[in-house]
Amino acid sequence: MQRKNSFYLMAITFVAALGGLLFGFDMAVISGVLPFVQDQFALSPFEEGWFVSSALIGCIIGVGFSGELSDRFGRKKMLWLSAILFLLSALGTCLAPGLTLLILARMLGGVGVGVASNVAPLYISEIAPAKIRGRLVTFYQLAITVGILVAYLSNSALHSYAIAHQDSAGSGIGSYVFVQEAWRGMFGIGIIPSLLFMGGLFLVPESPRWLLLRNRGQEAVQILSRISGEEAARSDVAAIRSTLGQERGSYKDLFSPGMRKAILIGILLPLFSQFSGINAVIYYGPRILNEAGFELSNALLSQIILGAANMIFTLLAMWKVDQLGRRPLYLVGTAGAVISLFFTGLCFYLGATSSIFLLLSVLTFLACFAFSIGPLKFVIASEIFPNKIRGRALAISIMTMWVADTLVGQLTPVSLQVAGTAATFWIFALCCLIAFWVVYKLVPETKGKTLEEIQEIWK
Repeated sequence: MQRKNSFYLMAITFVAALGGLLFGFDMAVISGVLPFVQDQFALSPFEEGWFVSSALIGCIIGVGFSGELSDRFGRKKMLWLSAILFLLSALGTCLAPGLTLLILARMLGGVGVGVASNVAPLYISEIAPAKIRGRLVTFYQLAITVGILVAYLSNSALHSYAIAHQDSAGSGIGSYVFVQEAWRGMFGIGIIPSLLFMGGLFLVPESPRWLLLRNRGQEAVQILSRISGEEAARSDVAAIRSTLGQERGSYKDLFSPGMRKAILIGILLPLFSQFSGINAVIYYGPRILNEAGFELSNALLSQIILGAANMIFTLLAMWKVDQLGRRPLYLVGTAGAVISLFFTGLCFYLGATSSIFLLLSVLTFLACFAFSIGPLKFVIASEIFPNKIRGRALAISIMTMWVADTLVGQLTPVSLQVAGTAATFWIFALCCLIAFWVVYKLVPETKGKTLEEIQEIWK
């Protein structure tokens, strides 16, 4: 019986995490597509920037409404909306006849990413037993890294396929999408995981905590019994109901004296995740690897190496987050990020850009980010808010992440030009040092606690 419960829990976690895979794929696929779209449509610098950032605008829109709607209509309906938007975006970007429709389809995919980035970790945290909740929410971050790697692999494979068949291209739709304009195929690959996500959602139940909010206790008990057994289900339902009676369920409630610390943590962790420098490292990754002496055929292949490293070290977070706890992993990870970013900047300052030490510093930072700063923002933010307000509260947290991502994207090129590469990495190191101090002072350990027990911490 226990094995059957575990299989059911893993199955619905896997389906929910597919939203993370689509998130990662949608964000990373642009790296292979951009040179071809830029050439085909003769994009100006402004048009190029708008083409890339249109998905980010969609993300902010998606997060903006998903929290409110997930609290009103349920987590599962929002997961369905995300899956449909991903599918429409994949079809639209693959078949768009012109730049305007292509950008609209990208923005639609961004809305799907925004919805998934909020609702998927929220849903997983609400179905997961306390003792393995960190591991299951981290599975969502792992799915993001898998999606990134899938995008890099498919981009590279389709680019090679198009070159190999350029001389024998036919006139059919397959030749048009995968050879003549191979960037369409890069986008179109997203149709496959979108359909898998939609198919899996037929098997996924609604969040039992949301059902209890709507006084649908019998359904909640049935779902919790399938996840953790009848005895644990009755205990969970009693604990959830006791906290629901204490909550008002409004945005104002989040800023009450007992919740200010929680909302501050929920805002700062995603902020630090973006100001850690991860985007700059990914951006410079191909060049760093080439300058370190790796003979890579193209930039796409070097991205695959970084994507694989990101995924492997996220597995470490999954393995240890419920054993060691959130605080130790985060503190070790941020300390390691400070040191590795400092030495990365030092290598640029000394002109040692072809040194193996630069490569080691970058990979060490990537490892530290992947097992701490990257996944734990989702784990902690999905745990610390009350049941009635959790969807809207997590939306504020994820919105912070996307706004910070936009700021970093705009400020990093300016910093590289004005302050230089070395100083830019030292600025990121300083941000990680501040993150270490904030976590040490503010963030409680939530390992092994139920969501209701965590709620009591703030009181």
